[in-house]
Amino acid sequence: MELLCPAGSMPALKKAVTEGADAVYIGLKDDTNARHFAGLNFTGDKLSKAADYLHQHGKKLHIAINTFAHPDGWRRWQYAVDSAVDNGADTLILADLAVLEYACDTYPQLDLHLSVQASATNTVAINFYQQQFNVSRVVLPRVLSIHQVKQLARQTTVELEVFAYGSLCIMAEGRCYLSSYMTGESPNTAGACSPASFVRWQETEQGLESRLNDVLIDRYKKHENAGYPTLCKGRFEVEGNVYHALEEPTSLNTLDLLPELMQCGISAVKIEGRQRSPAYVEQVTRIWRQAIDACARDSGNFNPQPAWNQGLQAVSEGSQTSLGAYHRKWQ
Repeated sequence: MELLCPAGSMPALKKAVTEGADAVYIGLKDDTNARHFAGLNFTGDKLSKAADYLHQHGKKLHIAINTFAHPDGWRRWQYAVDSAVDNGADTLILADLAVLEYACDTYPQLDLHLSVQASATNTVAINFYQQQFNVSRVVLPRVLSIHQVKQLARQTTVELEVFAYGSLCIMAEGRCYLSSYMTGESPNTAGACSPASFVRWQETEQGLESRLNDVLIDRYKKHENAGYPTLCKGRFEVEGNVYHALEEPTSLNTLDLLPELMQCGISAVKIEGRQRSPAYVEQVTRIWRQAIDACARDSGNFNPQPAWNQGLQAVSEGSQTSLGAYHRKWQ
């Protein structure tokens, strides 16, 4: 099972390698990357150096070109594919049909993975991408239960990758329509939902307030940890009560499911967080490396160590973790 870790910078990439990642996924510094945060990501010499560093350490470089091409911007997506290949990418993570076709036709030997953004949740969809574009792996959306993941693993020969740890998204995998409606910026190409240019923080008599395009998202009491203001994880007044009406701020943590994921043949587990710090990448990679190795040695007696969960909880949203949709009791 491959441990695939995120990096938004060279220091984060080196931490991932040091702590045992098998592969690192990064993005380019433009709107072909769904996470093109200011000050992060790779281009030109930096991209080439990242590839060289990974290859020197026997690791693989995955590059996410995972947004959907604009009608008047096709050349940027085409250039992104060419640039990634020229600078040493081992794998491209793609979602757009046209980008998949271009990469498949132009670089037939290149390893292509279907991005979670494409939302392939059934065998027919997975087989379509394999047959049409020679996709070797599909990243499953975070809406499937562990039972559904196992079913897919039995029904397809395509490699499957699942998210193992990190932020959850209740919308259509990074294409948040709430954020798009509120800001006028599509998360597909704006780099993230809740773009930083629309975020405002203000101290008031009621507490610290976070706003997105002047809409109040949350208000924090003194000494309360303030999260980044995303609409889905804000606190709103509903029928006189103020609470997280859409989703609690929490992070996915599937350590408990690791034996099941391993036994059903999942090829890779992915850590979310290309926008996170090198310290986050270091800690999460170290814990997951230890867990995967322990599970591979003896999956029948595998139990997550309390220190692992404590370490992951310390860097999770709202300091709490969840099994997310993997654990659907009603199914």
